[in-house]
Amino acid sequence: MNNEERYEHHDWMVEPEDIGERVDKFLATVQEDWSRSQLQGWIKDGLLMVNGKPVKGNYRLQEDDEITLTVPPAREVDIQPENIPLDVVYEDGDVIVVNKQRGLVVHPAPGHYSGTLVNALLYHCRDLSGINGVLRPGIVHRIDKDTSGLLMAAKNDKAHESLANQLKAHTVTRRYIALVHGVISHEKGTIDAPIGRDPKNRQQMAVVFENSKPAISHFVVLERFKEHTLVEMKLETGRTHQIRVHMKYIGHPLVGDPKYGPKNLFSIEGQALHAKTLGFDHPATGEHLEFHAQLPDDMEAILARLRLE
Repeated sequence: MNNEERYEHHDWMVEPEDIGERVDKFLATVQEDWSRSQLQGWIKDGLLMVNGKPVKGNYRLQEDDEITLTVPPAREVDIQPENIPLDVVYEDGDVIVVNKQRGLVVHPAPGHYSGTLVNALLYHCRDLSGINGVLRPGIVHRIDKDTSGLLMAAKNDKAHESLANQLKAHTVTRRYIALVHGVISHEKGTIDAPIGRDPKNRQQMAVVFENSKPAISHFVVLERFKEHTLVEMKLETGRTHQIRVHMKYIGHPLVGDPKYGPKNLFSIEGQALHAKTLGFDHPATGEHLEFHAQLPDDMEAILARLRLE
C-alpha cells in the first residue's frame, strides 16, 4: 500500500448553525483527536479545501460550503513507558485490571503522547497486546479522563480478542456509581435512547435520532439527599459519555460534569462517576472474575457533606 492510498479524506457540509464560524475552529470540534497544531500544519500544507479550493484557517464558513480535509498517514510514534503510579487490582499473564484515578487519560492521541494510562501500563508490565496499534496497546475499553474506577487491559492478542468479543456480546458486567443533581422519585429505571454527536455542539454527545447508535442504561437509586441522588448505573452498551448524556437527558446531570452539568459547587475535578464493578470471563481459563473498587475520597467527601444537610 503506498502513502497516497493511506490518506484519509473527510467531508462535511456546512449546517445553518455553523455559518460564520472559522473553519479551523469548526474542525477542532468535529474530531477531538486532532490537535490544534496538527490542524494548523495540514491547513498550511494545503490539505484543507472549501468548495474545491484551498483556504486558510481564518476562513469564515458560508451556507452550503463543502469542506474537505485530507489527513496524511499517521507518523510512527514511540510511546514511552512512564513511572506513573497504578492501583493494580488484578494481574496475571493475560489480563490486568486497574483502578484508574480521576484525571488520567486512558491512551495517547495525536499531539498527546505521554502521561496516560498506556504509558503507565508499559512501564508496569511491558507486555500488552498489539491489536489496537502503538497508541492503544492492550486497551479493550476505556473510561473518560475524569471518571475513576475499574478498567481492564489485555496482555496478549488472544486475550484481547476474547475480552473484546465479550464486550461486543454485552456479557461484561459494568456497574458505576454516580451522584446526580435532583431527587429521583422512582426506585429504578431504564434509559433506552440513542446517542450521537450533538449537532449543536460537536464537542458533546447527545440523545439524537439520526446518525446515532443504540444506547441502554439501567439505574437503581441507592440514596437520596435534599437536592441530589446517588445511583448505581449498569450499562448494556458502551457509547461515548453514555451515563453522562443519559442522565442529563432525563433531567439529572452528574455532579461536577464540566460538559453536561451545571456549575460545579463541590470539591471535585470532573464528574462524580466511578466505575465500581467490572466482571468478565477470564480469556484463558473461562473462570468468571468480578472486581469491585471503593469510591474515591473526593466522592466520599461529597457524600459525607450531603448527609449532614
